Amino acid sequence: MAKKESICDSCSSKTENCEQSCEKLNMIKVRDDVKSVIAVMSGKGGVGKSTVTGLLASTVAKKGYQVGILDADITGPSIPRLVGLKGGKITTSKNGIIPPRTAMGIKVMSLNLFFEQEDEAVIWRGPMLAGAVKQFWEDVDWGGLDYLFVDLPPGTGDVPLTVLQTLPLDGVIIVFSPQDLAIMIVKKAVKMVNTLGVPIIGLVENMAYLECPECGEIIYPYGKPKGEQVKEDTGLPVLATLPIQPAYTSFGDQGKLEMLETPELEQITAILEKSGSLH
Repeated sequence: MAKKESICDSCSSKTENCEQSCEKLNMIKVRDDVKSVIAVMSGKGGVGKSTVTGLLASTVAKKGYQVGILDADITGPSIPRLVGLKGGKITTSKNGIIPPRTAMGIKVMSLNLFFEQEDEAVIWRGPMLAGAVKQFWEDVDWGGLDYLFVDLPPGTGDVPLTVLQTLPLDGVIIVFSPQDLAIMIVKKAVKMVNTLGVPIIGLVENMAYLECPECGEIIYPYGKPKGEQVKEDTGLPVLATLPIQPAYTSFGDQGKLEMLETPELEQITAILEKSGSLH
């Protein structure tokens, strides 16, 4: 976990007497009950970032780890629907807001869990969005997590900036799809993360191919996978290549995404365990 000293050491604006007025220090609450924090982000919407977040969280949970998801996509939250959680029943304890648990026991906090109607619109400006993310980190009783995934909104705006600058991240996983436009934009996300000095664990290429259910032929609706090209351009490893899988949609619509087996993501869990991100 990030400590005050490490934040200061990495700060490019450090001076002898800056601690009292440092907004960065004031934003961060060190938590000993969350061992590892990984952000999942994308350069643009529509690449399946939230689905990958849910699948990765469940893959890790099936290994016996205590897992949570912080849904930082405040204006477009989809995690509750994907894992079968309904809104309007949030409770609190002396330690903070109690995150609801999925059927598998994954703890989830999302703004949509505060609304009776899941299609309630959130029409907030940047500072309010960033404030909600801060509250989800500081005021939620996460309690004994081995691993917290942070599902970021697409792009390089206020909320990704807040998370990358203030949360004690162990690393970032970036999701992209094979379209040339998505690849161009994912490079922007990579540059943003590198500029802020947060380690990138690697990339996940989603919707890379489709297997015909009748004949088994592999089809490439968006063009052939671009993982090797992106790897060459960015120097980052491609951790997983995921197909267009109708089961992702059907299970997600039913709120049962965590029930799917995703062997393609096993490598990511192994990498995190080996690096010590999972304790």
